[in-house]
Amino acid sequence: MKKYQLVTFAVLCLLVSVFVGFSTSAQEPNPQPFNITQSGQSAQIQRGTKYRISGPYTHKNLSIFLVHGGDRISGKTFLTLQEALAQKKVIVYETKEVNELAIKNLSNQDVYVQAGDIVRGGEQDRMMSMDLIVPPKSGRIPIAAFCVESGRWSKRGTEQAGSFSSSENSVSTKELKLAAKRSNSQSAVWENVSVAQTKLSKNVGASVNSSISSSSLELSVGNAKVQESTASYINALSGILQRTSDVIGYAFAINGEVNSADVYASRTLFAKLWPKLLKASAVEAIAELQKDQRPQSVTKETILDFLANSEKGFAKEKDVTARVRLLTREDERSIFFETRDRHQKDAWIHRNYIRK
Repeated sequence: MKKYQLVTFAVLCLLVSVFVGFSTSAQEPNPQPFNITQSGQSAQIQRGTKYRISGPYTHKNLSIFLVHGGDRISGKTFLTLQEALAQKKVIVYETKEVNELAIKNLSNQDVYVQAGDIVRGGEQDRMMSMDLIVPPKSGRIPIAAFCVESGRWSKRGTEQAGSFSSSENSVSTKELKLAAKRSNSQSAVWENVSVAQTKLSKNVGASVNSSISSSSLELSVGNAKVQESTASYINALSGILQRTSDVIGYAFAINGEVNSADVYASRTLFAKLWPKLLKASAVEAIAELQKDQRPQSVTKETILDFLANSEKGFAKEKDVTARVRLLTREDERSIFFETRDRHQKDAWIHRNYIRK
């Protein structure tokens, strides 16, 4: 009997040790960075996508870091707003409402509109205030916007007053992005357009305000002096994507300080947007150029920390359309926006990180 009891006790001890070992190993920290996913109606952080960072690739005061990762929506393609307007596959209508336009997709493809995209023309140039996926043959649907021009409320030159002709630029400072995406304030947008114009004028050595419409950010970005300065950044940095095939986004620092990052679920989508994104970053770098100052270097580890920590803030969610859902996370240092597509099982399409 005693022998049976000893054997039983030994077996129980072995089972307990195995269970404890399993529980301990399950609680060990996973070295992968955090990824935002959703369970039901509540957003949760779980371990997921592992980013790899390369860089910095630096020109003057702008340092670019490339974000490498897997293509999460392989085989899924989008037309960008810039492509769709150029190919006349989408119409963006003037509504005569300052903060709302209308868009109609004429094509058989999804059109991806990104917050910050500037549309030129109408009664005033506008910027889109949030990401949107416009489905094929959509019919006319509303889209939230902010004016990036004040004063004008009429046709400009040969442009159409009832619609917008192109979307070649994106808003070029994080203050403008925050004014639209965080503060939801038209007055703050106008104020930060003026601030950007003043800074650009100072650093290119001439006024960038157009005689056609002095308040237009779009026309200021097209100023000859700004174009010349921007070209040096673009020529130095535009080719860095050609060195690898797994780039899904980028982060950047200006004057040695982390600024923002954009990461996409599709390599193809990021590659399409890259020229527009780089140009906006270059314009911001010109506006913030501090002559005769040598900025501190930013490391890859700093960028990884910025991305991971930005995903830990207090979470809010909202439905943009029946298809698109927006998750926002914010803390005292940064704000994070994640755009999700319900037609792809709530897969995220775009992540935007901004250091306040």
